[in-house]
Amino acid sequence: MLSEIAPAVAPRRRPRLPSDTLRRALLDLADHKATITDHKERSWASITFAGTRHEIALTFEGSEAVEAGEHFITHLPEHLFDIPGQLVADAAILSVDHQLGAEQRMQVSIEVLLLEES
Repeated sequence: MLSEIAPAVAPRRRPRLPSDTLRRALLDLADHKATITDHKERSWASITFAGTRHEIALTFEGSEAVEAGEHFITHLPEHLFDIPGQLVADAAILSVDHQLGAEQRMQVSIEVLLLEES
């Protein structure tokens, strides 16, 4: 007796959100040597613009990663992001905690303001 086997259904992929694209772009800028340890997002609006404000914490562990983190800090404020439908209005370093020694580690907190393109 043959039993019927249900066809495999591919899992639905959720649409990529601007915050997903932002995280990917930040990791690219960090040469994929960072880990995003926290990400808070909140709506933002002015009279003429709407968007989201992102507070993101990244951790760089090891001397090679810390070097990539220093590059990240230097280039973030002027980096040109490519996020479809969004404009990065501001990208700022909020804090840096750099631990030296045998186990180098750097924690970087940033804030990014994304505006919806019209």
